[in-house]
Amino acid sequence: MDDMQKDFSPAADADSIDDMADDMIEMTDEEGNTTLFKILDYFFYNGDEYAILTDSIDEDTTGADRVDCYVMKIVPTTDESGEELEEFVPVEDQKLEAKLMEIATLKLNDDEQADDED
Repeated sequence: MDDMQKDFSPAADADSIDDMADDMIEMTDEEGNTTLFKILDYFFYNGDEYAILTDSIDEDTTGADRVDCYVMKIVPTTDESGEELEEFVPVEDQKLEAKLMEIATLKLNDDEQADDED
């Protein structure tokens, strides 16, 4: 998980970010390969915003109870035309990454339990 996270370029596809209703972004690695990610949730930690991502997989066809998740920092930027964008940046600090993954796991488990109660 950690290696994949660091292989991806920090900028997400601008069109994907604008269409957040789908909660999907496309990212390109250093070799030019693109991967579609599903945004599961957002959270703040120490004043910074983070997103919990997973590979875009049709859950009905996998049958898996667990999926790999990634936490990326969201950095607001502005392009040449003045349009506001968001970059999804990998977390480089291993201690911070471990803490963020702990928070993400608790958040996802809490959300899952709340869904079960409904």
